[in-house]
Amino acid sequence: MHDFPTITQYASEDLIEAMAYQGHPVADDPLWPETGAPDLATYSRWAGNICGIACLRMALLRRDGTAPRLFDLLDGARKYGAYEELDGGVIRGLIYAPFVDYVRAEHGFEAEVQGRLPVEDLLTLVRNGFAVIASVNKEIRRPENPAPGKGGHLVYVTGHRDGQLHFRNPSGHTDQARKAAIPVNVFTEFYAERGVSFA
Repeated sequence: MHDFPTITQYASEDLIEAMAYQGHPVADDPLWPETGAPDLATYSRWAGNICGIACLRMALLRRDGTAPRLFDLLDGARKYGAYEELDGGVIRGLIYAPFVDYVRAEHGFEAEVQGRLPVEDLLTLVRNGFAVIASVNKEIRRPENPAPGKGGHLVYVTGHRDGQLHFRNPSGHTDQARKAAIPVNVFTEFYAERGVSFA
């Protein structure tokens, strides 16, 4: 077992703040080839939707010390139906049940869909050694601000100590946001009470 790694869904972590808040085009990310995307257009289209894939890559790196690239993992997940492409180019996903099928079959994880996971149960899972990919609002990266909603983004919960929940955020715009620790009651304001657990 390795330490918890930090993986972002965007290739250039130092550009996330500009992309999230300053209108910097995702297509101007110079490190995009490192993700394994077949071309820049594919990277630009999918990078904002692969937070769950980044969480999976972190789980694999922690377990094995190595992992496929982001878009290799995405290709696998798509074959199992973990994402759908709707009319108008809209991407729907991550869809938990087929994602769990994928990580069980292809990566050997004992994973479970957690369709109703109150924060107390999340804490119990973490205390018992489970990792959890939890659904939160993306603005959890700025927890000092009021939560604009719950859900829509995935983070990799890594621990619970001294009243704080520790997690890795694939769209964290600063190092502190990527390797986050915030009070449980603050986390709850952003948390949609669902996700995926890994034994």
